[in-house]
Amino acid sequence: MAKKKTAEERRRRAAEMRAQRLKEERRKKILTISGISLAAALVLGLLAFAIFMEIRSRNISGVEEYTVGSYAHVDVGQQVDYEQSPPVGGDHWAYWQNCGVYDQALTNEFAVHSLEHGAVWITYEPGLPQDEIDALNSLYSPGDYLVISPFEGEMDAPIVASSWGRQVTADTADDQDLTRFAQLYERGQDVPEPGASCSGGIAETAAEIETALAEGEGIEGEEMPDESAEDTGGSDTEDTGGSEDADADESADETEDTDAEATGSDEE
Repeated sequence: MAKKKTAEERRRRAAEMRAQRLKEERRKKILTISGISLAAALVLGLLAFAIFMEIRSRNISGVEEYTVGSYAHVDVGQQVDYEQSPPVGGDHWAYWQNCGVYDQALTNEFAVHSLEHGAVWITYEPGLPQDEIDALNSLYSPGDYLVISPFEGEMDAPIVASSWGRQVTADTADDQDLTRFAQLYERGQDVPEPGASCSGGIAETAAEIETALAEGEGIEGEEMPDESAEDTGGSDTEDTGGSEDADADESADETEDTDAEATGSDEE
């Protein structure tokens, strides 16, 4: 009887151990599934939040979009008649306005070139209160693709922000749509020359440029590599042409001298 009881106890103990093992396996499986579910929920939550923030950032009320047709380079000094005021794109001069903060109005043709490089141009009425101007200027940090300046032309609101083909208006500097517009379209990629420089160009205001042009002074500023190549090509062509003319004249002079010497010899 004792041996039989011992065998029964072993079987019961083995059954209990199997049950305990199955219980532990089920618990681990549940924990694993729960962990995966929690991680998936967290990822989905973060993704949903990112999508929400993206939609929210793009949900800027009052943004006007325009189709920009021609955006060719025109001669420096040639005024461009823009359809929008301030302009959102179009033909422009070969140099761009350096990004930064200005306390005087800028030349449209230079600022439009900056828009072509992905900059946002924030303009305001000259009579805007100083605290509002200071708030606008504080939006700029060194290296940003922002141009901030007063604007002397017509505007639909005290403050207007423009990017290539887009524009939004604001009554005050703390308008959230204005801030989101600047954040969303600064360094824009849907522009003719994304990633092009916003420094090394023109640092002068419109008044200074007007004075320089009136006095016949040249405009100093860098150009895009392809533009420089075109200019260099033109200069080389002109220089080569001048050299050829000079060589031709020199050859003609030498011929005349030779003929004169020959004539002198014949006379002798």
